[in-house]
Amino acid sequence: MTDEPAFAAVCQELSRGRRFLITSHARPDGDSIGSQMALALALEYLGKQVRVVNADPPPVPYRMFPAVDRIEVAPAVDGDADAAIVLECSDLSRPGLAGLERFRIVNIDHHPGATPYGAVNWFEPTAAACAELVVAVTDALGAPMTRAIATHVYLAILTDTGSFRHAGITARTFDICRRAVEAGVDPAEMANLVFDSASVGRLRLLGRLLETMAIEADGRLAVLAYDDDLLEALGASPDDTEGLINVPLSARTIEAVALLRGQRGTSDVRVSLRSKGAIDVRQVAHRFGGGGHLNAAGCTLAGPLDAARAAIVEAVAAALDRADRGRR
Repeated sequence: MTDEPAFAAVCQELSRGRRFLITSHARPDGDSIGSQMALALALEYLGKQVRVVNADPPPVPYRMFPAVDRIEVAPAVDGDADAAIVLECSDLSRPGLAGLERFRIVNIDHHPGATPYGAVNWFEPTAAACAELVVAVTDALGAPMTRAIATHVYLAILTDTGSFRHAGITARTFDICRRAVEAGVDPAEMANLVFDSASVGRLRLLGRLLETMAIEADGRLAVLAYDDDLLEALGASPDDTEGLINVPLSARTIEAVALLRGQRGTSDVRVSLRSKGAIDVRQVAHRFGGGGHLNAAGCTLAGPLDAARAAIVEAVAAALDRADRGRR
């Protein structure tokens, strides 16, 4: 670990506390769900009382995983706890939960540029997924990697690395996955549950997105766009969009993808970004108030959609040019 004192402070906090609230960012992904549940199950094994509360429900493919059905979905948190553990959130507004500020905050994040808003803050940007940090903590506390915990750890790593395709993967990543498999995780079954459980609406949406895909920046950037009206017309849901942004990256010449979503009831445009190699989309997201990883990031822009699209295309094209200069 690059910050041993912060790691030790987190372990001390979780060791001496008895009651915990765990949360993560709004619109949870595989890493947030997997990391929360792995930590919750490990702390309960150690005799702690744990609640997991999120502003939004888990995506459909993850609802079949162990104990996910116990996640509370609410706009606010109440009750008492020795600490609220906030996972992979750049600031305290990211969970979208009112009332968090009255708790003692343990802030654990693996994203570069994280801010120290907690009473205890531990940042480890070398981790490929937040679950790597969860494993380090639960190992230090003496919790075993049961099959249920291992399932969530593997889910988190599988999804946050883009099926082991993003930058930042290390020997530690694969060692944790080895331990998960030894605990009973079946990688083929996990891949099937996560990636091969699509609805027909998702297939229709993928077809429409590819049909209307625009190619920019001399053929290196793919731009996809949709809105809630299109989802409704195709019989798809927001859950059905998970992972679709990665499809254009299968083309050899495409080095970055931008997926824009117009949301009903607001002029804001949600933007997801993916890239290959040294193309830094995190900097693009940061320019517009967002964040993420080198190869996977996101942000929100003010609409209308055409204006947001033009701004994102310009910013990603600049990132592609910077990467070119760095290769020379």
